[in-house]
Amino acid sequence: MTALLNQYKKPLLFVLALAPIAIVGGFFTGVYGWAELTDDVKRQILAQIGNNQSLYYLITTMQTLIYALIFGFFGYILSEKTGLMKPVRFEKKPMLVTIGMTLFTGLVLCTDLFYFKNHIPQVAALYQGKPSFAYWMASVLYGGVIEEIMLRLFMMSLIACIAWKIFFRREAAPPTGVMIAANIIAALLFAAGHLPSAMQMFGEITPMILLRCFLLNGAGGLAFGYLYRKYGIQYSMMAHAGAHIVWKIIWIILL
Repeated sequence: MTALLNQYKKPLLFVLALAPIAIVGGFFTGVYGWAELTDDVKRQILAQIGNNQSLYYLITTMQTLIYALIFGFFGYILSEKTGLMKPVRFEKKPMLVTIGMTLFTGLVLCTDLFYFKNHIPQVAALYQGKPSFAYWMASVLYGGVIEEIMLRLFMMSLIACIAWKIFFRREAAPPTGVMIAANIIAALLFAAGHLPSAMQMFGEITPMILLRCFLLNGAGGLAFGYLYRKYGIQYSMMAHAGAHIVWKIIWIILL
C-alpha cells in the first residue's frame, strides 16, 4: 500500500490541490447554469430531484469535483508519460507568450460581440445585460482550470500517447508531429463538445452557429494546447481563464 501511494504521490497531490478549485467552480457553474435555464426546464429538473434547488447545486459541484479528480489523476500520469508535464513554475518568456495568447483568444471570443450577435438573434439576447458574478467565477474556475484538465492534461495527453504507441513505438518520446496532431484533435473535440449546449440554446445547428462554435472554442483550444505543449499546463490554464476575463471586460465596456 505504501509503495502504491509513493508511486502515485505526485498525481494524488495534484488532484488534492485541484479539489478546492473544482468545488468552488462547480458550485458557481451550477448557479450560473440554473439562471440560464427556462422555467419549463427548471420545473422538470426540480420534479426529478424532489423540488430541492440546493440539491441541483450540490450535483453540479460533485460532478465537477469528480471530473477534476478522475481527469486530473490520469491526465497527470499520461502527461508525465508523454513528456508533456513541465515543472509548475512561472518564467518571463512563457509568461509573455501566455499574455499574447490570452489577448489573442480573448479577442477571438469578442467576435461574438462584434459579429455573431448581429447574425444570430439568440446570441444578441445573451448580451442584453452584464455578466453575473456566478458567470465570472464559472468561466475562470471551471473554464480556465477544469476544462484544461479535461481537454489538455487528459485528452491531449491521451491522444498523443495512443498515437505514439501505435505509430512511433520505437521512439523514446512522442515526435513533435504527434504532439501537434494531438493538439489539433483535442481542440476540435473541445469545440465539438459545445455542440449539444448550442443545440439546446438555439434549437438548431445552422452553418453560422457551427462556425461560431468551432471558431470561439477551436481557436482557443489550439492556443491553449500550444502553451501546454511548450511550457506546461499552468500556462494554458492562465490563458484560458485570462481570455474569459478579457472578453467580459470588453463586454462590460461596450455595454
